[in-house]
Amino acid sequence: MNIEILKQEKNEVELKIDNLTIAEILRDYLNRQGVEFAAWRREHPTKPLIMRIATSGETVNKAVGEAVSAIEKDLDKIVKGIKK
Repeated sequence: MNIEILKQEKNEVELKIDNLTIAEILRDYLNRQGVEFAAWRREHPTKPLIMRIATSGETVNKAVGEAVSAIEKDLDKIVKGIKK
């Protein structure tokens, strides 16, 4: 998986990402957290996604970190459920 930062500011980031699944999961968790804006677009199925994340209060790094932590917790619950 490749991620390239196209634009980065305190409360906004634009990424080029080549994994649709990761982008969609991250978008969903960020929107659940109540970030100002989290979405991705793709010009063509053969091209990478462009994901934009904007926050109003906290920094983008903190919001993404919290979203990744929440994703990890949910994945751990799924793994534990499967092992039973």
